[in-house]
Amino acid sequence: MTQTSPFADVLGGLSSTSWNTLAENRLYSSHDWLRFCASDIGGSTVTGGLHVPVGGGGTAAAPVTAVEHEPNSFYQWQAHLSALGLPAPGEAGLLLGQRRGYQTHLLASAGVGREQAAAAILDALQKLRLELAGSQLLPSTPADRPVPAFGLFLTTPDVLALRAAGAAGPPLLLAADAWIPIPQGGWQQWLEGLPSKRRVDMVRRDVKRFEEAGYRVTVAPLGSCYTEAAELLVGTQARYGHASDPVVLAESFRRQAEAMGDAAQVAFCGLPGQPPVGFCLYYVWGDTLYLRAAGFDYGRLQDACEYFNTVYYAPIRAAGEAGCRWVHAGIEAADAKALRGAELRPLWLLDLAEDSTSAAHADTVRAHNAEELRRLTGSSGAVAKAVATEAFAPFC
Repeated sequence: MTQTSPFADVLGGLSSTSWNTLAENRLYSSHDWLRFCASDIGGSTVTGGLHVPVGGGGTAAAPVTAVEHEPNSFYQWQAHLSALGLPAPGEAGLLLGQRRGYQTHLLASAGVGREQAAAAILDALQKLRLELAGSQLLPSTPADRPVPAFGLFLTTPDVLALRAAGAAGPPLLLAADAWIPIPQGGWQQWLEGLPSKRRVDMVRRDVKRFEEAGYRVTVAPLGSCYTEAAELLVGTQARYGHASDPVVLAESFRRQAEAMGDAAQVAFCGLPGQPPVGFCLYYVWGDTLYLRAAGFDYGRLQDACEYFNTVYYAPIRAAGEAGCRWVHAGIEAADAKALRGAELRPLWLLDLAEDSTSAAHADTVRAHNAEELRRLTGSSGAVAKAVATEAFAPFC
């Protein structure tokens, strides 16, 4: 790879100031987050930044990752495709996006349209697929044909733009992404703005039980407490059937803190004078507070709504105090998030190869998407009301 390669460094040779101007408020596309992705343990990947000049002096950009092996099943395109019985290339290939965070965005300078940016990025990706074939970054791929290329956790507007630019693969629904709007008045206005008295009373009961149990929430930078957070995360991982090593988790958190600095904050839940029983890691970035990780020592909980107070209510208060407009609550647990005012938006997998193997199976993929949307909306009344139907509709 030359020094002009997207893999010359995590920004493809662009300055951090220029890159972060393109990334704006998008935490998971920021320079600091890409530094963490490049350093995080596990797998065999290389993080880079693709940036392309477009007409009129503008720039289009996106994080990219050369993937030889990715242990996180959420980021294994072959697993998602195989689960539907679709043709699936091997795990080695080119990822449009970064390997942590579950959000991928096309970036563009002011005045560059989304479709214009998508066309520039897609053209550059096709060239990069040839360059990476059989390279030192992807040694397991054949040298005589382009490597697979996928975008994961793409938003609907970016998928529409990439499709208009020529991406042939049918978008596959991966997850519903939760966004909780925070009004200018912060906590109190958020609470009073919940859509029913029943929900307002639910939150008040949760808070009352928490306070009556004697719990307090304290906040510390991740860099000062990553070991304690990792030990609590082990409990949550075990609860959901995932074996984990606290030493490995602590090292990953340490690297996250090293890359992100004081932007990485931890809310701890505990009784005064005792070790904490739970934590929530979050970031305030631009106009959004991003929830990142949570863990609990379940054997020490008092059935006092520790989870909701630590993972939702404390961050919502913090978001209001920081002047944020949103809490990004991420994927999974749709009902709990919808009950607390979240809007649910779709995230997609898109085959970006010119010779997409899934293009001939568009009907199967669309039927799957429609069924997933029916399952989601049928899971509860709160979820059905929270779904951003217009964002799902183009591919369901």
